[in-house]
Amino acid sequence: MNPLRLVLVSLLGVLTAAAAPKALPAGQLPDDARLKPPKDLDGYFPFDPPASAAAWTKRAEQVRRRILVSQGLWPMPTRTPLNAVIWGRIDQGEYTIDKVYFESAPGFFVTGNLYRPKQISGKAPGVLFAHGHWTDARLSEATPAELRRELANGEERFEDGGRSRFQSLCVQLARMGCVVWQWDMLGNSDAQQISMAVAHNFAKQRPEMNTLENWGLFSPQAEAHLQSVMGLQTWNAIRSLDFLLSLPEVDPDRIAVTGASGGGTQTFILAAVDDRVKLAFPAVMVSTAMQGGCTCENASLLRVGTGNVEIAGLFAPKPLGMTSANDWTKEMATKGLPQLKQLYALLGAPDAVMLQRGEHFPHNYNAVSRSAFYTWLNRHFKLGQTEPVVERDYPFLKRDALTVWDAQHPPPKSGDPDFERQLLRWFHDDAQTQLAQAARSNEAFRKTVGGAVEIVLGRTLSGVGEVTWRQTDKSDRGSWLEIVGTLRNSTQAEELPAVFAYPKQWNGTTVAWFTSEGKAGLFRADGKLRPDVQAVVDSGATVLGVDLLYQGEFLADGTLLTQTPKVKETREAPAYTFGYNPAVFAQRVHDILSVIQFVRTNERKSTRLALVGLDSTAPLVAAARALSSSEVTHAVIATRGFRFGQFKDYRAPEFLPGGAKYGDLPGLIALGAPGKVWVIGESADQLRIPKAQYELAGAANALSTPSTFDSAALIGWLKQ
Repeated sequence: MNPLRLVLVSLLGVLTAAAAPKALPAGQLPDDARLKPPKDLDGYFPFDPPASAAAWTKRAEQVRRRILVSQGLWPMPTRTPLNAVIWGRIDQGEYTIDKVYFESAPGFFVTGNLYRPKQISGKAPGVLFAHGHWTDARLSEATPAELRRELANGEERFEDGGRSRFQSLCVQLARMGCVVWQWDMLGNSDAQQISMAVAHNFAKQRPEMNTLENWGLFSPQAEAHLQSVMGLQTWNAIRSLDFLLSLPEVDPDRIAVTGASGGGTQTFILAAVDDRVKLAFPAVMVSTAMQGGCTCENASLLRVGTGNVEIAGLFAPKPLGMTSANDWTKEMATKGLPQLKQLYALLGAPDAVMLQRGEHFPHNYNAVSRSAFYTWLNRHFKLGQTEPVVERDYPFLKRDALTVWDAQHPPPKSGDPDFERQLLRWFHDDAQTQLAQAARSNEAFRKTVGGAVEIVLGRTLSGVGEVTWRQTDKSDRGSWLEIVGTLRNSTQAEELPAVFAYPKQWNGTTVAWFTSEGKAGLFRADGKLRPDVQAVVDSGATVLGVDLLYQGEFLADGTLLTQTPKVKETREAPAYTFGYNPAVFAQRVHDILSVIQFVRTNERKSTRLALVGLDSTAPLVAAARALSSSEVTHAVIATRGFRFGQFKDYRAPEFLPGGAKYGDLPGLIALGAPGKVWVIGESADQLRIPKAQYELAGAANALSTPSTFDSAALIGWLKQ
């Protein structure tokens, strides 16, 4: 911008702000919890059990939907053929080991080993084993020094088998009669199509992958479409279960999943979203403290308003076992477990949840923890073993014996950025195909797109809470009253400076008029209302102006917000911030919902409520209308061509994780059907989705597309 113009714009902003009415004393910021530093993965994440089973059913549905949306699994991707290759059988007498790879999506390979008992009578239980962040976990071997230390302190029992806790668990389960599938997380062991550096050590944004088309992981576009490493790993876990159940000898009624550390995260996420899992045992991961430090354990939206203990609780009342260690899980026995026990008791299964305490052990899946899992599995799957179940030694196999690739089975290219782009493109295209199918029905559109948007925006009108008014000033302006104060959302600890231009002859219409300057945008530099606003007030309608978060009186020095506050994290993965905190865009939508809640519950009920957004607030109006269509009679949305998919900076205040996936801004407008709306600045082709939904709702005439805004026309429209 020209320096002189920048000075003039800044001066105009100062004059406008000075002329606008103030709700708070000079220098005082709103009493709003959101002005505190953002929450990070090292925060405190308590679980408050519900008061009734019915309340838990409702809450569980919301949290489960949050997981699916955050993982890019809403709608669930198409299950393409696995094309599984099982080869290289190793006969170990009591059990066999096969080398396996299959495609969870076209060209995307899942690799691992399949352990099976030699003698199977009837159907065998199936166990999924997700390893964590041990280097080359499935193919690893402890050093002599590591093994000696583990033998000395009781972490391991055998000099041969103790060389790999990963082989140890699989062998013992096969000896107990289970079919075991152990697969690789991305960038580990044989799964190298996406490298360890990208999947788990991502530090800086990659300019070459930050593009509006054919983007890469962790880019603003990937986040706007809810594509992440964590989501890919969750999908691989789901497809791993598909693979396990494709084996004819596996009993679908006895499916268990276990894993430690990052594998523990995969365990409780899979258990939460896939009903086919019957027993879960996440080790050294579930706690009210640290929620998962790796980029592969974090996804935007995932833990906003929830945490790992509650997510683990989604498995109730099915058997859930856990372990603790001398790490972030060390307080689990007193913070987390009692609440899970309360939940399980509420659901009639008080003995179906347990914690194997191991605070004297370091962070791992040691022999004592594994024994607890075997015993838990034996008890609930009725395997007939003597309890407690204890491992026997076995012949350790080196890397070359277990790797799935060789000259006849060559590996795909490692760390190929073009493959990364193509993979995300496949998931994007698949999702858009399914969303287009859902749009053929108003009911399906609301369930799929509307259900996702509730999670993306993070609040519904029913969840706003109590909003009250505190008046700080009142002035007589002749035919109308200027009433200044704050809207206080006591439920959410949020406060909004606001002004009402209230006509003495009120006609029952309230117009909530939002501007990029907050309530100051309703006024001229001389303190008078803008002519278009004044015209609406003169018509008998109340006009309400509000400072949304980081507008107006939220700004101590008047400087506009240009970058979203982020957590104290050096790595530039957006999920470290947006996995725990709503985006600024979403928080401003929450403010508009508070406004709507106040208007609808105020003792002086409005017969009509209109939302107006003519500048950068237009997408906010569209989003709030999408969440509260029945309570908003009219909306004016001047889009200026805005799209969530246009951002190349994830810290832009208008950036919204998931914002582009579900039809972008037109998708939000479509959710407003059948309410009356003016949409300004969009072509007929750009409004295909809204037009179709309004037609399906039998309200085609409620969607209007004037070329410009006109206050006189608005006044007439509001009376309709």
